[in-house]
Amino acid sequence: MSRKLFSRHSIGGQLLPNRVVMAPMNRNRATDWQLAPRAITAKYYAQRASAGLIIAEGTPVSPQARGCARTPGIYSGAQVAAWRRVTKAVHHAGGRIYLQLWHVGRVGHCSLRADGSPPVGPTARGLHTDRVPILDGSEPVMVRCDQPRGLATEEVRLIVADFAQAACNAMAAGFDGVEIHAANGYLFDQFRCPYVNDRADEYGGTLSNRCRFLLETVRSVADAIGSARVGVRISPLGTAHEMQPDPDPLVTYGYLASCLKRLRIGHLHVYDQDGNWIHDSEGDLLPHLRACFSGTLILCGGFDRERAEAALRAGRGDLIAFGKHFIANPDLVQRLRIGAPLAHWNSTTIYKGGAKGYIDYPALDEAAIAAA
Repeated sequence: MSRKLFSRHSIGGQLLPNRVVMAPMNRNRATDWQLAPRAITAKYYAQRASAGLIIAEGTPVSPQARGCARTPGIYSGAQVAAWRRVTKAVHHAGGRIYLQLWHVGRVGHCSLRADGSPPVGPTARGLHTDRVPILDGSEPVMVRCDQPRGLATEEVRLIVADFAQAACNAMAAGFDGVEIHAANGYLFDQFRCPYVNDRADEYGGTLSNRCRFLLETVRSVADAIGSARVGVRISPLGTAHEMQPDPDPLVTYGYLASCLKRLRIGHLHVYDQDGNWIHDSEGDLLPHLRACFSGTLILCGGFDRERAEAALRAGRGDLIAFGKHFIANPDLVQRLRIGAPLAHWNSTTIYKGGAKGYIDYPALDEAAIAAA
């Protein structure tokens, strides 16, 4: 069997020791007062530093960008200092780590901001059934999203600046690069979607206008920290947060991929929310993206070792991202390498907030490795 999953790959000026990526996953462990990562967050990521690349959890670029309780930000000095402890721990363990920059858009609740302001989106079109976690005392509870407010044109441009500043903050915190979250029904995805975005200004209407916000942001971030250290995550055909599949995904995502190629970003991260189409060898969307984007292509969604090796052998992608398997398997790379069984995550502690179900999953012991 090919072992290409464990071969090296260069991205953002760094040589990765393997092609296993730890996908960004919210874990809701930030402090309540500063919304900064805690000491256990440094341990959590350092435990998983054998990944070729870690993409740390979605991180709000401003107070307005928040959509969940206890998500750490990257817009204050205290947050930058706390993230610096995380990156130092990962680098000390031999790892490489990017930060995912995030604005949730209309997916949120007024109580998540100190000023009680509502979520914002391309328009005032809200969500019908979606829920988000907010704090009720010391415990998170799920509540319906509040009605959003449509952004004015000048406010869109201010958010572009927020992302550029957040990228600079991430570099100051010691990250090796950043990934812009344009997937899963969050703000950039909302602007892209013709069913949500019916704006009449330069950020609505045509495909190029609906993608303008993301592309301006990517350009601004690239100008701030260098394009090679910038990536973008997309989720073609995704329906999370009450999105509808794009009416012409080949055209839409081909256009985006081609524009991102011209901006010379380091990677495009393609996430299949259902873990189906990305594995279809007869499908046309992934080959089209591959043809339109010549940089590093990260694939995510329903991968195991066999599927990962098959995708790499076929040239469908360059790196393979694993999500929830990394929660319960801090040594996932080693387990994949030797074919060891994977532990299963405890779904009740994924967002709970403490050390349990976060940093207490054990790695394989030496005897188990030797016996495998």
